[in-house]
Formats: sequence, C-alpha cells, structure tokens
Amino acid sequence: MDTVNLSLLRPFPALRPAPGRAAEVAAPPYDVLDSNEARAMAAGRPWSFLHVSKPEIDLDPGIDVYSAPVYAKAAANFARMIKDGVLVRDQAPCFYVYRLTMGDYVQTGVVGGASIAAYESGRIRRHELTRPSKEDDRVHQVEAVGAHTGPVMIAHRPDAAIKAILADQAKGAPACSVDLAGVTHTLWVVSDVQAVAALRKAFDGLDALYIADGHHRSNAAVRVAKARRTAGGTAPDAWHESFLTVVFAADEMRILDYNRVVRDLNGLDAATLLRRVEEHFTVEPSQGEAKPRRRREFGMYVGGLWYRLTVRDEPKAGGDAVASLDISLLTERLLSPVLGIGDPRVDPRIDFVGGIRGLGELARRVDGGEMAVAFAVHPTSMEDLMAVSDAGQIMPPKSTWFEPKLADGLVSLMLD
Repeated sequence: MDTVNLSLLRPFPALRPAPGRAAEVAAPPYDVLDSNEARAMAAGRPWSFLHVSKPEIDLDPGIDVYSAPVYAKAAANFARMIKDGVLVRDQAPCFYVYRLTMGDYVQTGVVGGASIAAYESGRIRRHELTRPSKEDDRVHQVEAVGAHTGPVMIAHRPDAAIKAILADQAKGAPACSVDLAGVTHTLWVVSDVQAVAALRKAFDGLDALYIADGHHRSNAAVRVAKARRTAGGTAPDAWHESFLTVVFAADEMRILDYNRVVRDLNGLDAATLLRRVEEHFTVEPSQGEAKPRRRREFGMYVGGLWYRLTVRDEPKAGGDAVASLDISLLTERLLSPVLGIGDPRVDPRIDFVGGIRGLGELARRVDGGEMAVAFAVHPTSMEDLMAVSDAGQIMPPKSTWFEPKLADGLVSLMLD
C-alpha cells in the first residue's frame, strides 16, 4: 500500500457535540468505570456518551458485556445521537486544540488522526503489552459504530513551533468547555488553512510520537485498518488508516504513582519480612505516610506502620531501560524473591492502585485485611517512558497512571 503522502498526524472532520450540548454528552473514558458505576452516572442523562461507550447500561444487568447485543446497542445509540442532532460533523478536516485543567495543572494538546502506517513502522511507539480480550472488545466497538470514539493519549518531545501554534489557536472563544469529575475539558477548532498546514508540517518534522495511554485502542485501530485493507479499502488516505488521538508535549504531561498491594506475606511474619527487605534496601520507620520523594525510594505499609525503603545498590548508568525502572527494581529485589510474586500480569496475589486514590487507600486495604502489605512507588518519568519506547522494550504492567484523563464523546473520528 502506498503510504508516502500520509502525514504523521492529519486533520479530520470530527463528529462533535452540537453547540450547547457538550455537557450532556461528555463522559469519562470507558475503561475507568465498571458497568454499575456507568449505569449510575448515566441515570437521567439520555445523551451521555456512556450509552455508546458502555452500552450494556441500557440492557439487562446480567448480560455479557462482550456479546453481540451490546455492540449493536452501541451502534443504535450512536446513530440516534447523530439523527437527533446531538452530535454533528464538521464539513472540512480540522485539527482541534484540547486543554485539560485540573486545579492549577494545565496541559494543552492537539486532536488529530494519527497514522496507522507510522504505528506499524515504529514511528509511533508503544511501551505496553495488550490483553487480547480487551483488544477484541475495542475492535468490535469500532466496527459496530463505524468510528474511533475513544482518543489515545500520545506524547511528543517538546517542540516550540507546535507550542506557539496551539497557544495562538486557543486565544479565541472555545467550541466547548466542560467540567467532568473535577477536570475542565476545553476544545477549540483549528480550521484556518494556514494553521492546519503549519501543524501538519510541524508534526511531520518530529522523529517519533509515544503512546502514553490507550494501547488497546491503538492496537485495535491497526486491526480494523488491516481488515478493511483486506476487504478492498486500500486508499492510503482512507479514514481507517488513522486513529483518534490527542497529542501533548511530554513536558506538560503528568504521570502519577501506580502502587502495589499484596494479599499475603508469603508465609513470613512482619519482622522476618523487614529483615529480608534489608538485604537490598535501607529501611527507616516513618512517622506518617511514606510517600516516595525521589527515584529509588519506596514506601511500605505493613502491620499498621509505614516504612521508607531506599535501594542500596544503584543499577549501572546507561544500562537496560526497563531494568533500571523503579518498579523493575521493586519487583526483582523484593516482590519476586521475598513475597513470591510471579508474573505480575496474571498473579492473583498482587493488585494495583492508581496514585489518584492517595496512599490512604493503600493503608485502608491493608488495615481492612484484604491485603497484607502495600508499596508506594515513585512515579515513572516521561523520559523513562520514551527511553523504553525508543529501545523497543515493554514496561512492566501498571507502570504509569496518567492524570488528568481525556473525555469520551467530545471528538470522534468517523471511518466512512
């Protein structure tokens, strides 16, 4: 297939909420809510995008969420939103400035169609493995509604030209601004021909883009594109050759900690655990929550007490990008040899707690008896993420928790 003229990021005619309807439509990402939470959030909100992204909420509560009727319901709800004018499509390809504001924290990026060909060639880089069942779910969802509706969050290395264009385009009145769970989502339409061309050129000048959040969505997009190519859709500018993304400068993105809790002490008592931990870490009691202050430092909560752990022997500089991650050190020096955790992706004795919940959640789960010990981890840096991606490596599971997160429903990329 000829992909020579396909840009790394291109404008597209988005399907968006009609003027004044964004607050009715905007919804949290499909994968941060379970079905019961989505059902409660969408109650009394007939135009919530949860009716598309979590369509099982409109069916029998006992239904298999991966069954055909669920995807059919998504398609029907999506079509109804278009037919009734709740969602309308732009007439010409545009870029969109997307700003996230959470308290004093602000990050501003651009919505565009990322190149499937660039993903396949490794210019758009990944750092996570995916689970087949979750990937299959996204493929069925995309094919059912005929659109990419869940944006992939992507990073790029800071670029002055891109930053200047986005700042200029965000000066006027936005197309919409919505408050959702403590985060303000603001969108501006970039329709000026010169600005669109300048953004396209600036992104084409980048060496690479880096998937931050949305590996299942991006992998599913590749599968949809391959299936459509096989079915005869081989034009390099077909919309299925792009996937929906919001791209932010890496220095504006925020990764929170992604912490660990373990169900038992692998046959040890707390005193023996502490002695074993001291083989690879210095251990200091903490008067309060032991939130890691820097790399190579961890918090541990066991027996109602917090301890601060510090790695004794630093990995060699310039070594393996994955092996030098804090979470790799915790796994290889403590979780695996001391607590007997096998593959963290599948071991039922370990669970993961996003940093947005705070360290109090770790103590709560241990004090309640559900877990025996908890570990607070210093956040992975964007530089670490990009180094792993550049090396073609895969991070350990649950290494990054991006906050704030994007909304579903504000921008969709139709595949017609």
